[in-house]
Amino acid sequence: MSTRWKPNVTVAAIIEREGRFMLVEEHTSEGLRLNNPAGHLDCGETPEQACAREALEETAHGFTPTALVGVYLSRVPRAATGEDITYLRFAFSGEMGPLDTQRPLDDGIVRTLWMTPEEVRSSAARHRSPLVLRCIEDHLAGQRFPLSLIHADVESMP
Repeated sequence: MSTRWKPNVTVAAIIEREGRFMLVEEHTSEGLRLNNPAGHLDCGETPEQACAREALEETAHGFTPTALVGVYLSRVPRAATGEDITYLRFAFSGEMGPLDTQRPLDDGIVRTLWMTPEEVRSSAARHRSPLVLRCIEDHLAGQRFPLSLIHADVESMP
């Protein structure tokens, strides 16, 4: 019997303030990498709920998604682990809330950084995936879709 292929569904918060973007520096199997605040969709969550949760866990800031920047499909072979993973990412722009100074950052997150678009571009070799820059470039280009584009049948969710 063959195994059914399933992409990993992820969400990302594209957070901009005064021309700078918030990234997280995190430990990965490939070493210290930069990423948008991002993570996996959990059972029972809508993509918007997952994005708000992941942003809070990784940055200690509340985040309210206000628009969908895009939906991205990316295959990422991981040399260090031999894994070949496909990600389906929902990236959101939105409003950042205040910092919760009592909240620790998620395991593996070293710190948050505010970077200019040029700093993000020049650090591409340190990005966790090519989607980090692509989502920021789409945000800078003004790409926004209404949240109503995503329909979640919440009545059928646990």
